[in-house]
Amino acid sequence: MQKPAEMTIEELTELISEIEALQEKKVIDLARRLRPGLTLEDIKNPHDFPELTDPDWHYADGILTGIQTVKMALLSKIRERS
Repeated sequence: MQKPAEMTIEELTELISEIEALQEKKVIDLARRLRPGLTLEDIKNPHDFPELTDPDWHYADGILTGIQTVKMALLSKIRERS
């Protein structure tokens, strides 16, 4: 039985960054459907935009936050090892 190929830390970091970019696009696209013209900077302050009280937007934004948390934890571990 063959052992599955292991990912390098760099490959894992790149994969997480790709997933983060995809989710960020989902979040901004949904925000712009709710209120056209919003920017990435705008959605960092969702309380300024009543349209962003939408539960689907909050769910997508929460997923993005989770991905970013995993990325930061991984980068922290990488720095600890250096």
